[in-house]
Amino acid sequence: MKCTIGLDYGTNSVRCVIVDTANGRELGTCVYEYETGQAGILLDPADHNVARQNPADYLKGAEVTVAGAIAQAKRASSAFDPKDIIGIGVDTTGSTPLPVDKTGTPLAMLDAFKGNHNAHAWLWKDHTGCAEAAEITELAGKERPQYLAKCGGTYSSEWFFSKILNCLRVAPKVYDAAQTWVEHADWIPAVLTGTDAPDRLRRCRCAAGHKAMFSDAWGGYPDAEFLGRLDPKLADLRRTLGDRTYAVDEAAGTLTPQWARRLGLPAGIPVAMGAFDAHLGAVGSGIRRGVLVKIIGTSTCDMAVAPTDEPLPDIPGICGIVDGSILPGYYGLEAGQSAVGDIFNWFVNVIQPGGPQAGSHEALTVKAEALRPGQSGLLALDWNNGNRTVLVDQRLTGLLVGQTLHTRPEEIYRALVEATAFGALTIINRFQEYGVATHEIVACGGISEKNTMLMQIYADVTGREMKVSRSAQTCALGAAIAGAVVAGRAAGGYETFADAQKAMCGVKPTTFKPKADNHAVYQELYGLYKQVHDAFGVAGHQAALANVMKDLLAIKERVRA
Repeated sequence: MKCTIGLDYGTNSVRCVIVDTANGRELGTCVYEYETGQAGILLDPADHNVARQNPADYLKGAEVTVAGAIAQAKRASSAFDPKDIIGIGVDTTGSTPLPVDKTGTPLAMLDAFKGNHNAHAWLWKDHTGCAEAAEITELAGKERPQYLAKCGGTYSSEWFFSKILNCLRVAPKVYDAAQTWVEHADWIPAVLTGTDAPDRLRRCRCAAGHKAMFSDAWGGYPDAEFLGRLDPKLADLRRTLGDRTYAVDEAAGTLTPQWARRLGLPAGIPVAMGAFDAHLGAVGSGIRRGVLVKIIGTSTCDMAVAPTDEPLPDIPGICGIVDGSILPGYYGLEAGQSAVGDIFNWFVNVIQPGGPQAGSHEALTVKAEALRPGQSGLLALDWNNGNRTVLVDQRLTGLLVGQTLHTRPEEIYRALVEATAFGALTIINRFQEYGVATHEIVACGGISEKNTMLMQIYADVTGREMKVSRSAQTCALGAAIAGAVVAGRAAGGYETFADAQKAMCGVKPTTFKPKADNHAVYQELYGLYKQVHDAFGVAGHQAALANVMKDLLAIKERVRA
């Protein structure tokens, strides 16, 4: 038996999975919930845009989860031996950069900065850099339009440079103490392999390309002159970033003796370059040409690939077109929604309709599932945490239209689910408009596993069959696949991702097919969604909205009749 480890660093926890490379069977798994902050996130009551994390939680999470997964694997199979682990892969959220000193130590782990939120990791959902993102977009539009062309036309506050520029302005002592800034996806593999000093660090293709405007076409990261126009200190940062990135089929290095002892593993195991959770979730879901993978969780990421030997136009509003970011030999295309599960959690945990019991996810789902499309007369926008795709505007907010004195909590809950489905369809349509065909959709993530109502609504709204990845730990499985590829065939792994996916991936037998009657109603509702979407989200768009409420009522009355 040959096995690999996948470490999956999510928004609230880290998960380790140990996988049999022969067939993708998961022998052991363990989850560690981050201990610092609220559900692992450092928040600021005075600023809802703040979302930081403690990098010390990341390290403890590796130790706890690897030990737990090894213990479970030993119970599951008498044939399992940690000595048979041949590779390690890592995925993380992103863009989640953290400031480090000249040794590669995060400032948050130094006594002088432990209590300073700005010295911690800036989580992907931190939006404090909205103004800086707009400034970067404006300057690039004037002087370096090519930088924006590959990242959808707008630079986001969720991304690398907007967060760093914001830190420079609001916390100059933190910025000045940092030797450089490192993505979470780069830092963990570097720590495990002893290459975390800035002059030894390898930076991954997907983080640099999708979030930091990296491209070989213009010599790597944005040039020092451009960054210096934003602030002269950014020009100095540019010199620490290097000019090369590495794809996930390359190794960051090998596991050090120190970390081997801490994890209970043999030293010398190859560790793959890091990647974002969504990218390796797509790998673990069997992504290939024509397959769109939807990672549905607190937010969503929509992943597609296109061959690099065929022309591909720039696509407005997506989160990047990057050579080799998901699969070698393909352009990786990323889109997504800034909040999905977070919207449902907000309604259940903050609004608490009907109290803790009547307003639980389970109770609301039972009642919402009994409703027919259009029956509530409600229409929502899924922008409670801004819009990632296709508008790329984190200053947008949520909206609910059609409420009456008779509106019930379950009706609102269903309308919120439908809103996220409409947002998903908008992304699919954008890909289609620019020639990226979608022949198959595979969903993964906890929500796709647990919420059959949501999956059926997504099928009915999009008019497409929705499949679900066989693995419940798809991102971790993708990381384990990367570990198998960097290990190589001679060690019991694989030469290519295609070979590894063929052996280790699959989908569940149950799928969700669209129902024609439901789809017809949702086509009407989607027309209204797009009307409201464009009126509130597209700058300069002129549209009358007087029909929306009355059309919702007409649909409601027809459905109820």
